[in-house]
Amino acid sequence: MATRSDNRSNNRNSNRRSNQDSAFSWGAAGALAGVALGGAALAIAANLGRKFAVQSVSARKGNWADSLAAEHDMVLAIFDKMLATDDSQTMKRKMMLMQLGHALDKHAYAEEHVVYPALREANEKADADELEAEHGEVKTFLYRLHNMASDAPEWIATVTEFRASVSAHARMEEDEVFPRLRREIDEALDAKITRDVNKAGFMMA
Repeated sequence: MATRSDNRSNNRNSNRRSNQDSAFSWGAAGALAGVALGGAALAIAANLGRKFAVQSVSARKGNWADSLAAEHDMVLAIFDKMLATDDSQTMKRKMMLMQLGHALDKHAYAEEHVVYPALREANEKADADELEAEHGEVKTFLYRLHNMASDAPEWIATVTEFRASVSAHARMEEDEVFPRLRREIDEALDAKITRDVNKAGFMMA
């Protein structure tokens, strides 16, 4: 038969185990929370690093017109890699189509939210409207390719037509529209457009 002192001893041991258990449980939860927070911080840092890496290629070119021209070249290079594939490389084609879509979305966002509004403010509304309408054609081409089998007989022909359309759009911007806009605005606005284009590009990178 247990004595009163035995009961007190058992209660103390039970309380000690309970306290140890709860302390261990809190420590494990805290450790897991710390790992989760650390993982989230690493993911955020990695995403910011990726954004800086992607946008730095364009930003290094200097002013906004040169930056966007560099993006034109990168997009056309993706097209060339796509056109170098054959019908057996369906996964590679799908991956490059995703890469192309992201590059075009990023580029279009900067133009539609910064450059084309600046064109309209500089009384170049007709050019801005025409160029923005051509962005609609880009979305149509992307839709067609996303809904087409990567080994379809018309895949290469569609990509070829798409590339020609984007190339013509880029030449118009680089040879005519952008130089004319830069002549019409002052240095302060030119610098602001550069900052805004880089900011928009970073957001979408």
